[in-house]
Amino acid sequence: MFERLYFAMRKIAVSLGLLFAAGDYSYAQQWENVGGSVISTGGSSFNNLCISPTGKYFISYYDVAAAKGSVQMFDGNAWSYVGGSPGITNSYATYNSLSVAPNGNIYYTNQGTGLEVREFNGNAWSQLPSPTTSTVNYQASAVSPSNILFTYATHNSGTVQRFLNGAWEQVGNTGFSGGAAFAEMVIGNNNKVYTCNISGGVKVYENTTTATTSDNWTLVGGSIVDAASSSEQYNSDIAIDNNNNLYVAYVSNSANGQKLNVKKFNGTAWVQVGNANFSSGRVQHIAIAVTPTGTPYVVASRWENDDFSRNTVYKLDAATQTWGTFGGSFISDGQAVYNDLAYDKTNNYLVLAYSQSGTRVKRISLTPACNNTDPGSNPGDLGCVRFNYRGQQVSYTTVRAADGKVWLQQNLGSTQTAVSFDDANAYGDLFQWGRWDDGHQLRNSATIAAPSANSPDGLSGTNAFVVGSGSSSWWATNATSDGWNADSSSSVTSVKGADPCKAVGQGWRLPTSAEWVTLVGAEGINNPATAYASSLKLPAGGYRSNTTGAFTFVGQRGYFWSSETANSGGKYLYVGSSIVTPTSGGPRGQGESVRCIKDFSALATSDIGLAVKPIQVYPNPTSGILNIKSDSSVEAVSITNVVGQKMDVRFSESQINMQGLPKGIYIVEIKLKGLQQTISKKVIKN
Repeated sequence: MFERLYFAMRKIAVSLGLLFAAGDYSYAQQWENVGGSVISTGGSSFNNLCISPTGKYFISYYDVAAAKGSVQMFDGNAWSYVGGSPGITNSYATYNSLSVAPNGNIYYTNQGTGLEVREFNGNAWSQLPSPTTSTVNYQASAVSPSNILFTYATHNSGTVQRFLNGAWEQVGNTGFSGGAAFAEMVIGNNNKVYTCNISGGVKVYENTTTATTSDNWTLVGGSIVDAASSSEQYNSDIAIDNNNNLYVAYVSNSANGQKLNVKKFNGTAWVQVGNANFSSGRVQHIAIAVTPTGTPYVVASRWENDDFSRNTVYKLDAATQTWGTFGGSFISDGQAVYNDLAYDKTNNYLVLAYSQSGTRVKRISLTPACNNTDPGSNPGDLGCVRFNYRGQQVSYTTVRAADGKVWLQQNLGSTQTAVSFDDANAYGDLFQWGRWDDGHQLRNSATIAAPSANSPDGLSGTNAFVVGSGSSSWWATNATSDGWNADSSSSVTSVKGADPCKAVGQGWRLPTSAEWVTLVGAEGINNPATAYASSLKLPAGGYRSNTTGAFTFVGQRGYFWSSETANSGGKYLYVGSSIVTPTSGGPRGQGESVRCIKDFSALATSDIGLAVKPIQVYPNPTSGILNIKSDSSVEAVSITNVVGQKMDVRFSESQINMQGLPKGIYIVEIKLKGLQQTISKKVIKN
């Protein structure tokens, strides 16, 4: 099973949400093979899947062809063996675990001479000292936010150790878990370590990452999670969200039909998640993944009736609190064993690994299909836009703000609309004034001295963040006649940089200082809390120093460039703890967030239609019957959900019957006779 780790990850929380019918989650995107249908050279077992902070996939498994443990990496294009070749262990590795540290190091543990531990630092594998030479089968590993490796294994009836300063230290008391059958472990951003195993029921224990041998492990909730079945096939699994809520998936006991169940620790007790024992029959080989905002997904192999042990993924419907199949009734076309599940925060995928005549990896996008619909005319109305950024196609939420303009509701480079003002996944990239998407804006980019020429035309081949003081800083001449409005990097000059917002599409660009002034007044922004509460959901991403490249006020204050110059360099919107200045000026070498606006003249589709033929759609929200009022006859009506699926509805006598549709958000497209444009409206079905 997947031995999970913590690294600061928060899921893309798409503002429009996902619409699913209870019991069966149809989805516009489909499960796709990752790097080929079978990635191992032969049979496999004991798959462990994890994903690095940069979005690389790693999988370990017992490699039957090599009779050893192997680890592979998917870099976005193809799989390759980590270290260059298969079979990194000395012998059999039917029990193993895999974890990735925040700094990118890979750790692999396996049964061997005791518990064997190996580290890959980006160049080669090295074998670390063994935590124990005692016989070990079940084991887990995880890495703390400070890059410290922890292991949990069966020796001494259940022992946790950490690797610090080249030596292993015991964490808490030994024997606390009555063994470590089906061992799992996670570490939260609260610096607590949680173990999970089956011993007289599913049990979860906790301790701190700094615990000594005298700090005993305690049973989370004071009791077992639940009675459960226990065997190689009947396992349990644990996951943690960004608020340190724990989720446990397991196979219920015989009295409850050996079905799939999930419980959550709410800070006081273990509570049921969704309907209990929700699988249609008995299940095996389960795994759970939960998004940082708390959406759980579970996989299990169903082996009753005609299921033939094919695997199924389930998702919890937040509205009905019931579980339904996700991405189809069955993911595999044959017997699937050793399932593992992980969440790819970088690209917003759910990723599944399993063995079926070899190891296979599949994934499905969790991002709703975007049809490039602009927001409606009301403040707060949402839309989306699809474009290429960093060489990949992305979909961003757009919003009609209180100033009447259409804005991105996300910073460039972010993976989601903010769910709080200090949401790290909403911070996005930090651009230097006048620069474009060349890689310098990434928060982990290297630093360099100023190029020659020290202006946009001197940046060819440069993807690093320019640092320096005074005239050695980026574009330090500060001529107020300089511009940041070129359409692309191929059209930059010594006095004009490329606008990164141009990549979003026609009409998109950086905002002016005047537009920030209007926006701040219209939205009532006066501190980070109100900036987040605004239509734009502005987060406090901080800034990057132009002299050292260090980060400042991350999670506390917001800095958003405008396209205009200042005597000190460039102008920006400053959101401080108690003051907001939309016309601040600062060094051009300072790394700040970029939020894009759409030209007012580039009206949304709905605006164009309204300018030609007035039209009303009401009531909105609606309980089922939607009325259309227009001076012209309606030629055609189409309704899609937010994942792009066309819905079957009846339309007659200027009324749309939506009574049969699930609750949620829909896009209603109306074509009037004699009008070329299609008018789009966002409608909420209650």
